[in-house]
Amino acid sequence: MSLGLQEQLLAEFDREMGATRRVLARVPDGSFAWTPHPRSRSLGALATHVADLPRWIAHIVSEPSFDLSCVPAEPPVAPDAASVLARFEREVAEARRAVCAAVDTRLLETWSLLRDGRVLLTAPRIVAVRTEGLYHLVHHRGQLGVYLRLLGVPLPPVYGPTADEGRL
Repeated sequence: MSLGLQEQLLAEFDREMGATRRVLARVPDGSFAWTPHPRSRSLGALATHVADLPRWIAHIVSEPSFDLSCVPAEPPVAPDAASVLARFEREVAEARRAVCAAVDTRLLETWSLLRDGRVLLTAPRIVAVRTEGLYHLVHHRGQLGVYLRLLGVPLPPVYGPTADEGRL
């Protein structure tokens, strides 16, 4: 029996959200202002961004397009690690509901990313969920792992054991 698009996407979504949850759980409260470089986001800003990214998935599945001009240049940063995790859990629940409500034909419909009304890209929703949602989140989760490593925080397993956690 082969899985439909929705079931495949949910399996991938659940795996990546679990890995992201493990990384976000390691973000230390006392270092939210820390940044590895003057042009880098602070730890708090990056962790908040990672926590917010599942919202993209809900938008992609539910809306015909998204205009980046709606995103504030400096989005508000969560005040502490507990708030980051709570925010992440809310966004994951909303995104999962959206994916669960989507039928395969909806996932094959096109979606567009805009900036000031100009089309930047158009793709089937399933492709956009993966590239603009999941892979975008994975990219920033990786950055967050580097931040944690530089701060001496032991890294959790994501796709397999880490040097800190040993065998699974």
